[in-house]
Amino acid sequence: MRNASDIIRTVSRHTLAYMLFSMSELFRHYDEFDPLDLLIIHAVLNANVIHVMNDPALDEKFSSIHAVEPDVIKQGVSRAALSRFLSLPLETVRRRVTGLKRRKILAETKAGLIVTEQNAFRFGNNHELQKTNMLLLARLLRDLRRAGISGPDDLRASRGAASAKKAR
Repeated sequence: MRNASDIIRTVSRHTLAYMLFSMSELFRHYDEFDPLDLLIIHAVLNANVIHVMNDPALDEKFSSIHAVEPDVIKQGVSRAALSRFLSLPLETVRRRVTGLKRRKILAETKAGLIVTEQNAFRFGNNHELQKTNMLLLARLLRDLRRAGISGPDDLRASRGAASAKKAR
């Protein structure tokens, strides 16, 4: 078995490649959008459905490619939370959100911002990007397996090493 530092480096390299390929596809598909706006849209989208992903019944209900989370069950997110999560100035987030609301991509609810179910750009329901993500994820998993990482159990030694480094 390789040492923990080697595992951390291997996983970091491969997951970074996955993230960069994913972002590249996102930017290529939505080339009329500024990358920062895309980052904000997808951070809002993720916040909107995190409770769905954490609830097995809801996750199954909305797992079909034909099922879209309705706006009424989306969990809103505040501009301040977005600012903290993305490490962006609040004023930048506020200004970008105003533009995205004008384009009817984001909407304001009592609970905060949501990506609207009916947005004209199909954010959150883009089948082409979902299929591309599946290809990229399959490549990530294949590359990790080739590097000797088949599942979470292979990461245990690296978690202990990472915790020990933080404690120092």
